[in-house]
This record gives sequence, C-alpha cells and structure tokens, in this order.
Amino acid sequence: MTDTPIQWIAAAIFAVALLHTFSAKQFERLSHRYPRHAGLFHLLGEVEVVFGFWAIVLVMVMALVGSGSAALDYAESRNYTEPLFVFVVMVIAASRPVLRTVMSLVNTVAHLVPVRTPLATAWLGLAAVPLLGSLITEPAAMTIAALMLAPQIFRPRVPEGVKYLALGVLFVNVSIGGTLTSYAAPPVLMVAATWQWDSAFMLANFGWKAALAVLLNATFATYMLRNHLQPAEAGDDGQPDGSDEARVPLSVVAVHLGLLAGVVLFAHHPVVFLSLFLMFLGFSQAYERHQSPLILKEALLVGFFLAGLVVLGGMQQWWLQPIVSGLSPVALFLGALGLTAITDNAALTYLGSLIVGISDESKYMLVAGAVAGGGLTVIANAPNPAGVALLKRGFADETIGAGGLLLGALAPTAVAAAAFMFL
Repeated sequence: MTDTPIQWIAAAIFAVALLHTFSAKQFERLSHRYPRHAGLFHLLGEVEVVFGFWAIVLVMVMALVGSGSAALDYAESRNYTEPLFVFVVMVIAASRPVLRTVMSLVNTVAHLVPVRTPLATAWLGLAAVPLLGSLITEPAAMTIAALMLAPQIFRPRVPEGVKYLALGVLFVNVSIGGTLTSYAAPPVLMVAATWQWDSAFMLANFGWKAALAVLLNATFATYMLRNHLQPAEAGDDGQPDGSDEARVPLSVVAVHLGLLAGVVLFAHHPVVFLSLFLMFLGFSQAYERHQSPLILKEALLVGFFLAGLVVLGGMQQWWLQPIVSGLSPVALFLGALGLTAITDNAALTYLGSLIVGISDESKYMLVAGAVAGGGLTVIANAPNPAGVALLKRGFADETIGAGGLLLGALAPTAVAAAAFMFL
C-alpha cells in the first residue's frame, strides 16, 4: 500500500475531501432548492461527515487497486485513540452537572467584574474557558465554551460576520490556549515525549505568550459583540438557571467531575477511558432526573470526522514530510501556519518529530506555527469539529461556511502568530 500510484490516489482523494469541506455550505443550499433529494444533499452538507465519507472511499479504492486484505490492514493500522477520546470527553463535558458547574463559576466571576454581565460572560467564555483547556484538554474546553456561548452569541439575530469573528476567535483561542501544559493540546502532545518538553517548558516558552494572545483576541471579539450580546435566559437543558429542576446535587457533580478527570488523566489509554465512559453512561441513566439529553449524535459525528482524517492523513506523509524537513526555521513557521489549514496540526507536528537532527529553533517554530493556525479551518485542530457540531444551528442554513470561518479567524491568527514570533 506504499506504491506510488496508491499515494497519488490518496493525495487526490484528500484534495477532493478538502474541496468538499470548503463547499459543504453549497450542498446545504442545494437541499433547499431540490427538496426531492434534500436528504442526500443535507448529508453531503454535513461538515462532520466529509472526511469519514472520503476515508471510506479511499479504503474501497485501495481494495480495488490492491487487495481487500491490504486495505483492511491499512485501516486497522491507524491509531483511533484521539477520535475516541474526543467523543468521550465531549459527551461528559457537555453533561448538565459539568456544564452547570462551569457556568456557575463563570457567572459568579462575571457578576464581580465592573461591566455588564453579558459582556463579562462572553469575554470569560472566549478567554478563560479556552485557557482552562490546558487543564481539562482542548476538546473539553471547546465543548464547554461552545455550549456556554451558543445562546448568547451564536443565534440567528446576530449578524453573520460578527458570529464568524467570534467563531474564529474561539477556535484560535482554544488552539493556543492548551499550550500552557504539555498534554492538553494535540499538536504539543505529539512531540512532548520525543523532544522532552514538560509543562514547565511549555509555560515558559509558549504558555504566557498564548495567554496574552487569548486575552487580546477575546477582548477584541467582545468589543465587536458589545451591541449584540444578551443574557442567556435558559441553561443547556432549557430550564431557567434558578429552577429546582436545574439544580444538581453536589454528589452527582462530584461523580461527573471525577469521571471527567479520570478520562483526561488516561487520555492515551482507550481501554481505561472507555471503561470510565461506560460507568458514566450507567450513572447518568441511574440519575436521569439530573441530566440533560446527552450529545451522543454530535459527538459521534465529530469522532467520525476525526477518524476519517486519521485514515486520509496517514497517506499524506510522503509529500508533507519533505516540505516540513526542507524549510528554514522562519519558513517552517510560515509553512506550518499555512499547512495547518489543510491538514490537522497534530499530524503536522508528528511529522516534524520524525525529522532527525531538527534544531531547537525549528522545533519551536513548527509547533508555534501549527497551534497559531489551528483556527483557520474545521480540520486545522482536532476540537474544531466539536465546535462546528455544537454551534452550526446558529448560522444561516445551519451550516458553517469554510470561507466565513477563514475570514473570521485571520485577525486572531495574526495576533497569535505575532505573539509566538516576536515575544
């Protein structure tokens, strides 16, 4: 399966998948124009379906060109730990006890700040929660931030341009907000053990710069949103915040937070975190009255998307690695910033970790460019599909356009890039 024809076919299918991602919004519009085939167009318009769909096409083509056993061996050789982890952590982080706890903390802080509460809440959702991702991992931070901000910012009456700006800031801030530690951001995790980067190193070389960029981006976005913000009148379950139904016993909250902590702690051990997830499902069923409907569908779609990216991305090393290894440090930073838009930033840094004799400056530039560009597209950073799945209903046609996201993310990406390059 490493023959040149297969590699070129895989690259072509990857390119088609990228084009499909950028044109997903057009398929959604076709579903309204041709209602007879609305189901098919709606399926093709789901961004989360794109890479999973084309990964299946790739495996089928590999079976036809080579053999069925070889194609199956390739598919089974991929590491699906990250898609499984994102699925599990999304469902647990979005549960009512966890979300209520974070929202209560945010609301408490927001009432202490000498500005309008909706303004403070939006700022905390765009700044504090992404930085929290350095502790609870980026996918969990994305899930919590998206669910918090959805009723306040991502709603039909807010202008599309402002929503895309907020979305771009959220994606960029989550991507760089996980760099205060060595385990929370997927692109950092790929190189931390190989290059011996611990959390102290990350905080000293990346974390404080990322935190400054996160605060600047959140402040700018909140200022642009100031005339469109409104307080959320209901919680994630549709119950008012102060209702008896919305209150969750402390013991239930403690169990949920404990299970979430266990999943984060064993993020690289699917046997463990899947077992904890099954315990979570059983506990949620036992105390159903304290739960909102679990976001199983959204999380499964995101997992499908990331699994497809794992399958398609595994066949792109032959052309990506020569590019990465042949660039000077500054060119590597700019190249990583651009390449991240068309491939997962964790895959990009993983390829860098395979380069023998790479300099310390090049290591820094590669990771800095990869995390700075993590908000440019849906596929740039692993948590982005989760944000799309949870926020797309607030956009026109209930889809998020790739062009709109790119434009919305340009300014916050420039801020992040400047922080890593010049500070």
